[in-house]
Amino acid sequence: MRELSLNVMDVAQNSVRAKASIVKITVIESDKDDTLSITIEDDGCGMTEEQVNQVIDPFFTTRTTRKVGLGVPLFKLSAEQTGGSFDIKSKVNEGTTTKASYVKSHVDMTPLGDINSTIEILIRCNPDIDFVFTHTTDKGSFTLDTRELKEVLGDVSLDTPDVLEWIKQYLEEQTQIILGGV
Repeated sequence: MRELSLNVMDVAQNSVRAKASIVKITVIESDKDDTLSITIEDDGCGMTEEQVNQVIDPFFTTRTTRKVGLGVPLFKLSAEQTGGSFDIKSKVNEGTTTKASYVKSHVDMTPLGDINSTIEILIRCNPDIDFVFTHTTDKGSFTLDTRELKEVLGDVSLDTPDVLEWIKQYLEEQTQIILGGV
């Protein structure tokens, strides 16, 4: 994939299909340490040990609509080709955690891309699922937790245009701050 944010979208959609009620997405960037790590954690149905061992195979998928599953194998490849690492842990009825770590300065480093739009799309398309997005850099950190938004909004759905616009602006403003732009 051309952007890591697309890998995040794909793996998070796996969490949605696994009937997760909460999906936590954590991005930690450090220029000082020359690292980028992306963790996606859910409380979905989880996988057996056998499925975890097979999930990195592009010809393995639990979906019946196609015969290949490239999301996790490409996520793994993107991390390892930079000299980074990839790990996936899962327990049946408890959920799955996927973590990819990258060496940012490596010539094969894929750009993070528009992670904010990825988060916004996930929320828009899955308003009943809770998402916790945390983005950390050397200059700061912020978290968007849809559980907090739902508490404030009451009966107003997260997928209403005004709420989505607020989410978009919040993500942009907070990203500017942690990247040192404001």
